[in-house]
Amino acid sequence: MIEIELDGKKVDIVEGSMIMHAADKAGTYIPHFCYHKKLSIAASCRMCLVDVEKMPKPMPACATPVTQGMIVRTKSDKAVKAQKSVMEFLLINHPLDCPICDQGGECQLQDLAVGYGSSSSRYEEEKRVVAVKDVGPLISMQEMSRCIHCTRCVRFGQEIAGVMELGMSNRGEHAQIETFVGNSVDSELSGNMIDICPVGALTSKPFRYSARTGELSRRKSVSPHDSSGANLIVQVKGNKVMRVVPLENDAVNECWIADRDRFSYEALNGDERLTTPMLKQGGKWTNVDWQTALEYVANGLLEIKANHGASSIGALVSPHSTLEELFLASTLVRGLGSENVDYRLRNAEFPPVSGVRYLGTSVASLSQLQRALIVGSNLRKDHPLFALRIRQAAKLGCVVSSVGASEPDWAMSVANSLVAPSTQWVQAMADIAVAVAAQKGVAAPVAGSDTLVAKAIATSLLSGERKAILLGNGAAHHAQASSLLALANWIAGETGATVGYLTEAANTVGAQVAGATPGKDGLNAGQMLAGGLKAVVLLNNEPVFDSAAGAAAAQTLGNAEMVVTLSPFKTNMEFSDVLLPIAPFTETSGTFVNAEGRVQSFHAVVKPLGETRPAWKVLRVLANLLKLPNFEFESSQDVLTHLHLGATDSTVHIPVEKLSNAYQAEVELSVCTVEPVVAAIYQLDGIVRRASSLQLTADAQTASIQTAQEELA
Repeated sequence: MIEIELDGKKVDIVEGSMIMHAADKAGTYIPHFCYHKKLSIAASCRMCLVDVEKMPKPMPACATPVTQGMIVRTKSDKAVKAQKSVMEFLLINHPLDCPICDQGGECQLQDLAVGYGSSSSRYEEEKRVVAVKDVGPLISMQEMSRCIHCTRCVRFGQEIAGVMELGMSNRGEHAQIETFVGNSVDSELSGNMIDICPVGALTSKPFRYSARTGELSRRKSVSPHDSSGANLIVQVKGNKVMRVVPLENDAVNECWIADRDRFSYEALNGDERLTTPMLKQGGKWTNVDWQTALEYVANGLLEIKANHGASSIGALVSPHSTLEELFLASTLVRGLGSENVDYRLRNAEFPPVSGVRYLGTSVASLSQLQRALIVGSNLRKDHPLFALRIRQAAKLGCVVSSVGASEPDWAMSVANSLVAPSTQWVQAMADIAVAVAAQKGVAAPVAGSDTLVAKAIATSLLSGERKAILLGNGAAHHAQASSLLALANWIAGETGATVGYLTEAANTVGAQVAGATPGKDGLNAGQMLAGGLKAVVLLNNEPVFDSAAGAAAAQTLGNAEMVVTLSPFKTNMEFSDVLLPIAPFTETSGTFVNAEGRVQSFHAVVKPLGETRPAWKVLRVLANLLKLPNFEFESSQDVLTHLHLGATDSTVHIPVEKLSNAYQAEVELSVCTVEPVVAAIYQLDGIVRRASSLQLTADAQTASIQTAQEELA
């Protein structure tokens, strides 16, 4: 540590830090544009010029290293004059369009111009104009004349997203930020460029011209999509969600969110929203009131139970539902005498499970890994924020290895890639185990080949300190998932690595905690979707898209006597008898448990649309009509307290004793023939599937083409 003097105050700071870092530590604000704490230093805007004693001219605070005894003044006449001069140059070409700029009200240039700008300009020349660019459905580059060339967006692409999609062409007054050869911006993290743009050059295309920032209320929430548990600020006007931006939480999502977290809100205001209960009568759908719909469901369940037994009733629940909803749905089915409840719709294997499958480590620790083996995951698309963390680790020297069906395109350095069809992943893991055993001089658990790639992966895992074996969605849904986990556990035991599941959905861990899995003699999701049930309750899912059964689910469910769908959208109409409109995450309170076991509760940010009701309330009232005991909950918090997870602080975690990836199984080396079902990035759940802008992206279009080719094959 060294000591400097900053505006008359002594500040201790790590040697090698910049003046800007010392100012941050001391709580002293230095105006800046190009500097961002998560990006490399560019020192291109010069707005952070400060007065350093014994220096002949002002120095940029972001790029000047501290030295012992340095004396810095940030508000001296010399510093302020330099800062005002920089502001004058920045405003020479900046268009005077604040009244129509989407960034107005949250623009750094606008804010700093108040303190460092002049009331008039000495320049009379025409302002520079930059041509309009179309870079895709998410980011608007209509007003690049506002750009001040801070290069934050360029550095974000290179350093955080891992793909340099934007760059600066030409020099001087002809310089401009653009894509090259007319490409679009296709990163799954691209929306973060909007947040870090200090002016209104990059704006949200879906949000554009829809509201002024001063009109928006800001409310905290949690993403309902993948298992990172990204913290959100949902911006609301009236009773409508207008925009979603990140809420900074270094332990979870830092200051970033994925595009599906940011833009999926479009579906919440779409035409497919279900706003009133509906019954199918004579093959036609009619709107009814809640009392009629719930009595129809209750009477139907009781009649089917009386005629066919409780075991003929089951529930398929979504891991994108809240912890409270999953618990109440499971409790309701069990209250009727059935153990048929499951959230694992995309799984092909259903082994007996003890403990809660989870990440095996903290989300933040992924950034500090030294060795990582990722099995059965398209990491970058399945878990963009986890990929971001591991990308950071790779830059610091982490050796990343993969086992998958194709060469990974994760926008990071992957040292070893064992490519094999998904049906041969167990053999691939066995080969790695054999290589580990050979290098350690111990007996291998199974037979395998000591291949060059397997040997390289084994060597990497046997070196270094912080190591993890991470099983992706493909491994979790695999027909030999238990064999993959058993081999991962053996390899981890010999190499000192942790083992964990990246986990697919926002509440995959929560679904296990809530008991949304079949009990003794209960049917699993695969068995329920294969037929045999007379009454099926579908909570927040669309089996045709969300299950391993795919299109066949429609025919199977169509054979049931009664199918009840609880959904925010008009869906499953082909085979359902009742549609009950339930609130999406923005219209209800609830809890998600992310991959590491972090319990995060949230409140509704807008009122339910139309006759929509929170699913936990619907399930409670339905249970009351069925005269089931222990359903006296008055709030979602009451349900959480009942689960002994009553605290809503974001630092609460599932108790360690409940979390376990340990599983001893007989490894089956035979080649299976079932391909695991893995959802594309913008097909993960019903909300993203209905977000119009996301469906226009290159990722969505590519997925559509692949699906069409598979259907034709």
